[in-house]
Amino acid sequence: MTVFDILKIACGLALFLYGMQLMSDSLKQSAGSRLRDILAKMTASPVRGFLLGLVITMIIQSSSATTVMVIGFVNSGTMTLLSSVGVIMGANVGAALTFWLTSLSSLGGAGAALSWLKPSAWMPILALIGIVLIMVYKRGQKRDIGLIFLGFSILMVGMDTMSQAVEGLKEDPTFANFMTAFNNPLLALLVGIAVTALIQSSAASVGILQSLATTGQVSFATAIPITMGQNIGTCITAILACTGAGKNGKRAAIIHLGFNTVGTVVWLSVYVAGTAIFKDLGTLAATTPIQPWQIALVHTIFKVLTVAILSPFYRGIEKLSRKIVKEDENEKLSVNLLDDRLFTTPSLAVARAVDVTSEMAEICRDALLQSITLLSAYDEKVAANVRALEERGDIYEDDIGSYLIRAAGCHMEEKESREVTKLLRVIGDLERISDHAVNLVESAEEMRAKKVVFSDEANREIAAMVGAISEILVLSIDALLHNDVALAASVEPLEQVVDELCAAIKARHAIRLTKNECSMEYGFILSDLLTNFERVSDHCSNIAGCVIEITSHDSLSVHHYLAEIKNGTPAFTKMYKDYSEKYKLA
Repeated sequence: MTVFDILKIACGLALFLYGMQLMSDSLKQSAGSRLRDILAKMTASPVRGFLLGLVITMIIQSSSATTVMVIGFVNSGTMTLLSSVGVIMGANVGAALTFWLTSLSSLGGAGAALSWLKPSAWMPILALIGIVLIMVYKRGQKRDIGLIFLGFSILMVGMDTMSQAVEGLKEDPTFANFMTAFNNPLLALLVGIAVTALIQSSAASVGILQSLATTGQVSFATAIPITMGQNIGTCITAILACTGAGKNGKRAAIIHLGFNTVGTVVWLSVYVAGTAIFKDLGTLAATTPIQPWQIALVHTIFKVLTVAILSPFYRGIEKLSRKIVKEDENEKLSVNLLDDRLFTTPSLAVARAVDVTSEMAEICRDALLQSITLLSAYDEKVAANVRALEERGDIYEDDIGSYLIRAAGCHMEEKESREVTKLLRVIGDLERISDHAVNLVESAEEMRAKKVVFSDEANREIAAMVGAISEILVLSIDALLHNDVALAASVEPLEQVVDELCAAIKARHAIRLTKNECSMEYGFILSDLLTNFERVSDHCSNIAGCVIEITSHDSLSVHHYLAEIKNGTPAFTKMYKDYSEKYKLA
């Protein structure tokens, strides 16, 4: 082999890695919404988890990418560690599809039908379609499909290049003697681990082995241990990904490593023992050349058998990972709500941001609803809890905001980009609602300290306002949580009723002042309450308007949209009349 052949192999490997990366990234981008739907159905069922891991890996063509996603979900608390066991097993089996695809480059020979199965026959067509789609469409799913086609074409060109570079080794006795040395199972195992860990791609490592197999100089005795070593070497990606992760993220990486290590130890031991007992079998394995498709078959059998022996112990695997990465007292407090590892699949990062924003919405809603109860019955524990919820809301806003800004820098579909914009707008309104909850607590404390007792008439007015505020808050938060346009549409007429209630209560208070039925001091507290209520309703209106505008339209002109729906539509008028009657002051 000349230096030019070595350079050709390096070039083929570079093309293979780039094609695989391009295809994987484009598949993740194109399948983003489907990935989100698939992961949304995640349960603790090991069978369901296995199937999901299998499907996701077959979609994105990378078990390492699936495992990194799993680490991100486990680390952020989206997925339980027990659920991740089945997903990781499924991901390992799903990776075998890639090896079957790369084995296609070795097809050829007799028959027109078989010749058309060889990638070199149809790959140029695929590449041409891909280029046309990329040039015509600047963004969107069709462009992603074009990138998938082009990535796969580049991948197969890399495979062909490597195969051509090693073609001269078929009759090279030196190379034949060199490959014979790898009939030692331990040495072959270490080579498989080292090469795969070095290039951080089991697909590329298998591709190299399949290219060498086309020379006819790679035996079963060499390929089987190397194949098992490749499965251990690919775990390096997950190990690197768990750096900086929480305890559960590290445990998920340990499960991935343990799955492949235990499988290798068991089945390599069976192989070595079998060839030692049955000498003829060992001789046959050492002298029979392996074909590229048979390497894919060995991988598939190894993965399936490993799942077969380990799946009954999935609960024990989770418990063992907890013993290896021990728990501490602060573990629950250290779970990250959001994980940067999900940026490898922006649609999943956005989906996680939506989930965390939903948690924030519930926190802020609970804070305000609890603060309202203090106006009629003050409770120190409830007051402390409202302040604690407000502090959590602040943390959520900071974390979600910075996460969304980083996510906005990723390439994503227009729908997801609009979702990011919506969340960035909404978290500010949610945080302000929790601030107003604390303001109401302070008003309740002032009433308690000064022993303020409103008149029966004022209490009835406040009760009507509290009812309206509670309803508008629940409506807007539910609309956000469920992306419900119909619920969001019912917020704005109620917001207008709240504004009119505030004006009416202030006018009635002024009349009571002139009649000396109320004091200025009481009036200041009442004014503070009404100001907070009115501003809460404004924030609810903003949230609902944002849900409607971004869900139903392409623009972000929320105020323009609200102005339109206030313009006397029949539905708005009816809801406005119903709310006016419901919260009419006596």
